[in-house]
Amino acid sequence: MKIRVGVFFGGKSVEHEVSIISALQACNSINKDKYEVIPVYITKNNEMYVGEKIGNIASYRNLKLLLKESRRVILVNDGGKVQLVLYPGKKFGNNVYATIDVAFPIVHGTNVEDGVFQGYLQTIGVPYVGCDVISSAVGMDKYVMKTVFKDNGIPVLDGTVIHISDYAKDADAVKADIKAKIAYPLIVKPINLGSSVGIMIAHNDEQLDEALDNAFTYASKLLVEPAITNLKEINCSVCGDYATAHASECEEPVNTDEILSYKDKYIAGDKGGKSSGMATLKRKIPADISDETREQIRTLAVKAFRCLGASGTSRIDFMIDMDNGNVYLNEINTIPGSLAFYLWEPVGVKYSELLDEMISLALKRERENKALTFSFDTNILDGFTGGKLGGLSKLQVSGLAPPVFNCFSETKNSAGIKRRSMKKAYIINLKYGIWENQLWLEADDTPEMQEKWEIAKAKLADVATACQSSGDYFNKAIEHFSQYGFTRIQK
Repeated sequence: MKIRVGVFFGGKSVEHEVSIISALQACNSINKDKYEVIPVYITKNNEMYVGEKIGNIASYRNLKLLLKESRRVILVNDGGKVQLVLYPGKKFGNNVYATIDVAFPIVHGTNVEDGVFQGYLQTIGVPYVGCDVISSAVGMDKYVMKTVFKDNGIPVLDGTVIHISDYAKDADAVKADIKAKIAYPLIVKPINLGSSVGIMIAHNDEQLDEALDNAFTYASKLLVEPAITNLKEINCSVCGDYATAHASECEEPVNTDEILSYKDKYIAGDKGGKSSGMATLKRKIPADISDETREQIRTLAVKAFRCLGASGTSRIDFMIDMDNGNVYLNEINTIPGSLAFYLWEPVGVKYSELLDEMISLALKRERENKALTFSFDTNILDGFTGGKLGGLSKLQVSGLAPPVFNCFSETKNSAGIKRRSMKKAYIINLKYGIWENQLWLEADDTPEMQEKWEIAKAKLADVATACQSSGDYFNKAIEHFSQYGFTRIQK
């Protein structure tokens, strides 16, 4: 039986269109003999659509028509089966469009690549390809990412973070602080975007104004760092997980400007504005660097991948300062454009093989997670009676020390409880772990019932040791004493 793979792409991101290109490349390259592929398009309103035309790149030229001819779905976990269910559903008939075994998110940018979508998939309970929530989130935040790498001995450029609230309050003070920390030329980046969106280099005050205003249209928090003037950019991909991470060939992108722009990556490569994603980019493979530098970069790439706890395939981008030969890690792309397949083909890994490895890693992680304990069968709310402010003294707890009890009887109306004439109250203090409660009983005030009381008390210990929870203990104690003719008093 084929493994059913739901390929999710699009989403509420400025890299929405790039995601479509990357995902449909993967859908066309995946091994159809082994996998059944279900493309799932996520609109910019976060609605999911499926249908025959969703996997056809040409259909996206007329998006309104595409959605009209497709079906909206939602993800539902029904008894452990993760299903794409038609929404709104039909009144009659089957509303299940497909069941998926593993999700393959090929999404880029904020709201999708940054751990948000991964968290959603994890909550639904479907195995998913690629980085988990924490590694996705850290990998997207450029400042947090650099902090993690720096703490792990990976060379990165120092930078400073700018918040839009501070900039709106006193722009001049913010710019003065930037210039006090970083000399021109400097580079301004939205802290959580990819594909070079919103990035500009500033050589003077006027350009700094422009760069800040531009970047703040895409993000509320920016990273400013020194710009290397004599720069060589080198990219390397890593595939695997913590135990199996291995590096690809290195590439050297060819820029049309000071920085590798969105246009360089996705538009300029083909005539007529057509694009094949990052595969379109002009590049040198292998990169024009020494063998020593190549191995240094590949080693640093694997180290960065592992210290982030990444999984699947990532692309790690480096910078070489050609004036001094220093190598700096620039950023990690946890779901890179085109999944960086073009970096693996030179080392003999076909795109279909790369996709197969990524899916296998997702299923491996799922098997490992199932072996872990994520909850305890304490059943602590069974028989919960509340108390002051819902106090824990009345919570049931299982699996703790054996229950203990203290029994006593009285003839007076304690605690204002009224009993019928000739009836006697019997009170048991029950304790089970942190749970405590009282069981109030009544019976005829006769020597016979007093004798039964002593017998029932003695045998309560056997009842206690057979219980699995405080609620169980309480209910079994009631049943136990009722056998001897005692009736519970509702306090």
